[in-house]
Formats: sequence, C-alpha cells, structure tokens
Amino acid sequence: MASRTPRPGPQRAGDVVALVDPAPRAAGITASAITRRRAADFSYSAVVGLLAGIGFLILVGPVVIVLLTSFTEGRSIKFPPSGLSIQWYQLLFDPVRSAQIHRAALNSLQVAVGAMVCATALATLASVALARRPGRWARALDTFFMSPLILPMLAFGLAALMYFTFLGFRPSLGLIMVGHIVVVAPFVLRTTSASMSQLDPALLESSASLGASWLYTFRRVTLPVIAPGIAAGAFLAFVASLDNVPVSLFLAGPRSDMLPIRMWGMMESMLDVRVAAVSGVLIAAVLSLMLVMERVVGLTRQLRD
Repeated sequence: MASRTPRPGPQRAGDVVALVDPAPRAAGITASAITRRRAADFSYSAVVGLLAGIGFLILVGPVVIVLLTSFTEGRSIKFPPSGLSIQWYQLLFDPVRSAQIHRAALNSLQVAVGAMVCATALATLASVALARRPGRWARALDTFFMSPLILPMLAFGLAALMYFTFLGFRPSLGLIMVGHIVVVAPFVLRTTSASMSQLDPALLESSASLGASWLYTFRRVTLPVIAPGIAAGAFLAFVASLDNVPVSLFLAGPRSDMLPIRMWGMMESMLDVRVAAVSGVLIAAVLSLMLVMERVVGLTRQLRD
C-alpha cells in the first residue's frame, strides 16, 4: 500500500489556522517609513533654505541698497532714491571739491599697502618657523600671534595710543601702519600655515641632503608651494587694513586723516551722498580684486583649507 504524505497544518478537528500573507503589511510599513523620511528631508531642506535665504538677504541687501543710493539724484542719503543720476560720482572724482576725500583715500591706500607688505613678510617667516618646530611652544606662539583677532579692536586701539604716547611718539601714518600690521598679520599667518601643512617634509629633507642651503630650499621648494596661501593672506590683510576704523581712530593725527574716519565724519555732519559713492567704488574694487584672486590663486579654496 502506498504511504500517504501528511498534510501540513492542523491534524485535529476544530483547529483553525489563519493564513496571512506578510508581504502587503511589510510593503505598507516600508512605504510609510519612506514617506516620513521624505517629509523629514523636505522639512530640513526648507529650514536650511530659509536660513540661507535670510543670510543672503542680510549680506547682499545692504550692498544693493547702498549701490542704489549712490546713484540718487537727491541731496541726501535716502532709500529708495527719488531718481537715478551719476552726479555724486562725478563730484567724488572732482579733484577740487573732493580734495579731502582724495587725501584720506591716499593715506588709507599707503597704510594698507605698507601694512600688507610688512605683515606678509613677518607672518610668512613666522609660519615657516612654527611649521618646522612642532610642540607645545610652537602652539603657544601660534596662539599668541593669532590673539589680535580675539582682542576688541577698540581696546587695542586705546592701548596702542597709550603705549606709543608713553614712548614719546605722536599719532601719525607710521603709527597707524604699525597698529594695522599687528591687526592684519594673523590673516596671513593662518592662510600661510594652512599651505605649509600641505608641504611634504620629504621634499625639504631631499633638498637638504643634496646640499641646498636653507634660503635656496625656501626659494625653490617651500615658496612655490605656499605662494597661493601667502597671496590669499595678503589680500585679506589689505582689505582688513583698508577699512579698519578702531585702530585708525585712535592713532590718526591732524595730518593723517583716513578714509573710514572721513566717511564717518561726513555721515555725522551732513549725510553727504558722496559717502554712498565712496562705498560703491570700494565695493566694485574689492569685488574685482576677489575675482582676480579667485582666478589666480583660488581664494575660496585657500580660505576653506
């Protein structure tokens, strides 16, 4: 007799088995989880986009307003402008009627260029020296050199004025330049140190093993590698010196009028529209320099690194 294969399932009468297919239930759970995840991603993107839009408006909005105001045909700073005209730019570039502004701008350019050159040289040497001596003292010196970024500029300007007066110096362009060097050198130090961290020490060891001097190694090996960082730091130092107010305010003398102080005085006295025109020229100049630096050395990459 052939054997009978037992059937799976209940063997006793009255037993009830509910056979449920788990696939639809799992599919429903998966779809619900995907929906919740998409909703969370959309909410996150919406919040980040909203914050980014607010930040963009805060950064770009004042620039657009001051540029539009500089083209007003009115007699005072007012937004929105009553009409558009370039009369204030014509007045700004008038060598007779805007002689004081030209003198202040020339002083600011001289100080900014001098501070940039000196700060770049000093900070580059300091960065190279600190990169070759890792340790506790090197970190302490690096923190000390970066401390001007932490100090309140008003407090530093007052301290510099009292210190130089105690030494017998009178306020002048030279003292302003010294104060600006202290303030802007950390920018060059930071970007140059970032470039130094990308330098392979094996290159320096190979150069030394071949009998090259320190100066030759620096000129032919180190300098080409850190040159983009130096250029980026020099650009930041120039811009920071050009529009520095606190240090210039305390160290400026009767014959060392600076452009930011002159603009502040014009705003306080008569709301001269030429202040907006000066701002427009500065914005255009800085944006042009930023494009050049981005093209030449990759300014954004240097700051990110």
